[in-house]
Amino acid sequence: MEISGIFTAIVIGIVIGILGRLVIPGRQRIGIGWTLLVGIVAALAGTAVAGAFDVADTPGVDWTELAIQIGLAALGVVGVERVKGRR
Repeated sequence: MEISGIFTAIVIGIVIGILGRLVIPGRQRIGIGWTLLVGIVAALAGTAVAGAFDVADTPGVDWTELAIQIGLAALGVVGVERVKGRR
């Protein structure tokens, strides 16, 4: 992966994290830093999952891959919120 690919993954991860947080109803008590980190991890993991199901490379916008990434980000935000809430 080239540096431009890493930079693109980070930018897309930030957007995915924000979208993942928006699909969860109510207020999340985690900071924006955690949201961005969860988004980056979800974007990379979602790409891997989409590749495993052979839906990563489709013509046009990869809606299935995007849905997987947002779903993983939402799960990640909920998970981080629950772990941080126990402290």
